[in-house]
Amino acid sequence: MPDDTGEIVDRRGGIDRRDLRKPSQSDLDRRRGPGRRRTDFLRAAEEGEMNQEQFMFLLAINAFKEANGRTFPTWTDVLEVVRKLGYRKTLPSELKLGDRVQDWTEEANSDSGV
Repeated sequence: MPDDTGEIVDRRGGIDRRDLRKPSQSDLDRRRGPGRRRTDFLRAAEEGEMNQEQFMFLLAINAFKEANGRTFPTWTDVLEVVRKLGYRKTLPSELKLGDRVQDWTEEANSDSGV
């Protein structure tokens, strides 16, 4: 807002919170900057060209929502759908989650647990 002299005065005080953010250490940051390209997997999905896996997941989530009368499934619901689709944790994680969680693996033919 200009003051009486016509100069623009910045009335914000304190530290800019944007300067306090830590860079992502988890490999989950999907923002793209200069030199970062989308993978074919992401580009196709964002442009509406889903592969078979993505389409099956979408249908499974929609079926879950219809069967349970939910518009917005919880993350636990999403994990239940993923496990019922047959996904199991058979490889070590590629994500860097730090000390917050202990990684594990399970047999490919293990029960879904849901």
